Amino acid sequence: MTTIYHNPRCSKSRAAVELLESRQIEHTVVKYLETPPTEKELAEIVAMLGIEPQQLVRRGEALFKELGLGEKQLSHDEWLAILAANPKLIERPIVVHGGRAAIGRPIDNVAALLDG
Repeated sequence: MTTIYHNPRCSKSRAAVELLESRQIEHTVVKYLETPPTEKELAEIVAMLGIEPQQLVRRGEALFKELGLGEKQLSHDEWLAILAANPKLIERPIVVHGGRAAIGRPIDNVAALLDG
C-alpha cells in the first residue's frame, strides 16, 4: 500500500501525485491539512524516514515563529504532539511505500523510494 500525505496547493506535492499516477501505483491520498496524522502515525513516519520529528518541521512557516518553536528545546514526543496539532508545520509531500518513506523535496526522493 502506498500513501501520500498531500497538500494540493503545493507544486512538489502535486508532482509527487503525478509521479505515482504516471507509474500506475495504486495509492491513498491523505490531505493532511484536513485529516492530520496522529502522533502515532507521525512517529511511524519519522521512524521510516530515519529522522527526528523536528527534522519534519517547516521552519519557514509563520506559525513556527508564532509558536516560538525556534527557541524551544523539545522532546521527541513533544515535537510529535506539536506536528499533530499543527499539520501546517509538516514538511510535504511525504510518500510511504513498501514500509519506507520519503519527503518529496526534491521529487527525486520519491522516485528513488519507488525504485526501491
